[in-house]
Amino acid sequence: MKNSQTDSYIKRFIPYALAAFLIGIVGGLTTVLGPAFVQDMNLNYNNTTWTALSLSLSTAVCSPILGQLSDMWGRRTTLLFGIIIFTIGNILTAIASSLIFMLIARFIVGVGTAAIAPTIMSYIVTEFPPENMAKGFSLYMLISSSAVIFGPSIGVLILESWGWRILMWICVFLSILFFILCLVTHKKVLHKPKKIEHFDSLGAFFVITFFSFLLCIPSFGQNFGWLSSSLIIVTILAVFSLIGLIITEKRAYKPILSSKFIYRQSFILPIIILFLTQGLMQANMTNIIVFVNYTQPNNTAISGYAISIMYLGMALGSILIGPLSDRIEPKRILTVSLILTAIGSGIMLLFSEYTTFILLALSLGMLGFGLGGNATIFMKIVLSHIPSDIAGSGTGIYGLFRDLAIPFGVALFVPMFTNRISNLIEMSGLTVPHAAVNSIHLLSLIELGCIIIGLIIVQFLPKIYEK
Repeated sequence: MKNSQTDSYIKRFIPYALAAFLIGIVGGLTTVLGPAFVQDMNLNYNNTTWTALSLSLSTAVCSPILGQLSDMWGRRTTLLFGIIIFTIGNILTAIASSLIFMLIARFIVGVGTAAIAPTIMSYIVTEFPPENMAKGFSLYMLISSSAVIFGPSIGVLILESWGWRILMWICVFLSILFFILCLVTHKKVLHKPKKIEHFDSLGAFFVITFFSFLLCIPSFGQNFGWLSSSLIIVTILAVFSLIGLIITEKRAYKPILSSKFIYRQSFILPIIILFLTQGLMQANMTNIIVFVNYTQPNNTAISGYAISIMYLGMALGSILIGPLSDRIEPKRILTVSLILTAIGSGIMLLFSEYTTFILLALSLGMLGFGLGGNATIFMKIVLSHIPSDIAGSGTGIYGLFRDLAIPFGVALFVPMFTNRISNLIEMSGLTVPHAAVNSIHLLSLIELGCIIIGLIIVQFLPKIYEK
């Protein structure tokens, strides 16, 4: 009987697994998109910040909104809707002719991702047995990470052979193919839609505006100056949006950001650690590509191969470290995975202008191994014991803060890295390779500091398993 039940919820997970694989494979192929696009358009490398930020931003800010809608629409409708929007965004990316066009296209891709990811997590929370929830999240992370393992390497080969536009049309084809597969494998289920009048539309507006302005602050400060008029305007808009968000959510019948879900120690502390650590992933991927472009311009393919190793590490971390939290206190496992993340960041101190593929792969592989374990454990801690009727909303709220960690890392660490290179070249007279090495070393030290703070906070996490 137990095996029958296991087969049942695993079989019903197939369309969600396919959607996770789609997001992963397209994400892996497009890791090289930002630098390739700005180079093709003769733009400065620091514009890679905006291309990465646009996608990550929309994925984050739309997650709680689409998560709440999934509780109303049902998971099947939300999943298929997300893949359609994801496909449209990739089509627009393929035909992008300017930076603004590209930013809009990547934003739309992020909206599609924001509909898909919370729906997958919602299924795991409600359909997997509680004692196997971490295994479910590990399976999700494994599928996502394994799909990305060969993506950067294949993306580099396609890019060098045919260019970034052909790369994007391949992503469009994959999106259409997986939409058909999900449509066929996800059986229609009876779902009585909830009244749309209870949807917190004004709260959704303020969620988008506040977090968008908030994430622009570090990028504007580092790119335009901390006393620039642009930064002052964005900061003022962020403050007014925050006030509007607080007032709206207090009055909402069913707020987008539920205070009952957020104001818990098991939510707040993991989110702080998340911002200090998981945001390193996307930032380091972009920075490693730029680092190799600066130091070894004739050998740029090695960055794509190294990033594939990082995702291999994430896949291994998700299946070797993450499931341990189903039977061992999660905070103990999290301590180990954070230490592994610190080792990966520390290896960056050994980078030089002649950095070998082995050293790049060792650094990113170890970093990915730790991050893969972290991601599963965070979900286990935050999402345990969510009522099924608000599973979409709860996973969407978690998705907001989880995905905000990525643009936070991009907005903070990418401009820090690229702008320091420019400043060292202009003000100190360093050569481009030496400036890149100096900058990557400073970044490594800052990341190590963030991880140490995260390790301290872990000690204050509540226990999941009481004796």
